[in-house]
Amino acid sequence: MSTVNTPSAPFTELVNLASRLLGAGVVATNEDTFADAENLLVAKPAEFRAHTFGHKGQIMDGWESKRRRGVSAEQPHPTDEDHDWTIVRLGVGGVVRGLVVDTAHFTGNYPESASVEAAAVPGHPSPEELAAAEWVELLPRTPLQGDTAHEFAVDNGTRFTHVRLNIFPDGGVARLRVHGEVLPDPRELDGLTFDLAAQEYGGVAEAASDRYFSSPHNLNAPGRASVMGEGWETRRRRDKANDWVQIALAGGGEVLAAEVDTTHFVANAPGWADLTGYDASAGGDPSEDREGWFEILPRTRLQPDTRHRFRLDVGRPVTHVRINVHPDGGLARLRLTGRLTEAGRAALALRWFNAVPAAEAVAALAEAGLAADEAAALAAARPLADQATAAAAVAALRPADGPDGEHSSRRRSATWRLLGI
Repeated sequence: MSTVNTPSAPFTELVNLASRLLGAGVVATNEDTFADAENLLVAKPAEFRAHTFGHKGQIMDGWESKRRRGVSAEQPHPTDEDHDWTIVRLGVGGVVRGLVVDTAHFTGNYPESASVEAAAVPGHPSPEELAAAEWVELLPRTPLQGDTAHEFAVDNGTRFTHVRLNIFPDGGVARLRVHGEVLPDPRELDGLTFDLAAQEYGGVAEAASDRYFSSPHNLNAPGRASVMGEGWETRRRRDKANDWVQIALAGGGEVLAAEVDTTHFVANAPGWADLTGYDASAGGDPSEDREGWFEILPRTRLQPDTRHRFRLDVGRPVTHVRINVHPDGGLARLRLTGRLTEAGRAALALRWFNAVPAAEAVAALAEAGLAADEAAALAAARPLADQATAAAAVAALRPADGPDGEHSSRRRSATWRLLGI
């Protein structure tokens, strides 16, 4: 249990995009006779209870397919390419940075190998539509061991919405974790007031003074904590300092209200808390620039086992928030209600635009008002480093304008609608 700031955390510190709390689900599987594919997404670690038999054999806490057979008495074994599969809808679209394929408790019945693919399909596609989608390999076919949590780093900057786990030739996998960075479609946030700190919109607890008893990532997790262990709790301080968590918001925004929740923390809630903000939109580094932080909520007394709600009047954009607790203790959740600023929405939109597959980028531009050839040309110019680069790419589109400026006006309107430039 680390007590230090870890800015270069391993990918398992990132959000599990395949969490049911975020809305993930199993869309389809070809085979789960022995144990349901839905078990892959269960939050708690897999369990095993010996000699617990159902009508189909030992009850396993995971996904388990039946034993494959060959096509005839002369060919009793499956082929090298025979495999079973499960498609998982990610709870939120995002960039996958790592995978965990866990064969916990599967010792004589684990797959020989596995691979993972990903697809980006907007909307609410059916299993048939997903089967026809373009799938990209995230993890090539790789040997597995029994009763082992296999961790695989992923190097692919594309935003995906679905993953497909393939196991060769059959067998059981207890859990699948898909860690990465949430990247919401900015169009879905237009005009909305929402929790800028929430994981489901891209908020990240990126640093903390202490994580001895539980993770700071619990602070901005979905839903309410059902027990104390689902919050963030520090060890008892024996000095005169205080503990804190720093959260990068979904985007630059106007913070309108805060909820500091000490639910379930009865004898170990902090005595007081305050909130400070930072605006990194101009390129500053909140971890280095101590003078750039400003007060959002002054040090305020907290009560145990209580949801504290505060209206805020910040008056300036915020990209990062730090909650300081005095002197130590635990919090169940931190909520920061607000809305994206114009600049914050534009920055989010550019990140999203650079990460979606080319076909999705072209479709979004065409829906916003660009001609098909213009949309294809602008999508091909990615990645666009910043708004100035994006504006230059729009200005370079052909055909060039006539005296009336018709093309420029239409293009500016379309790219403003989608990208805020």
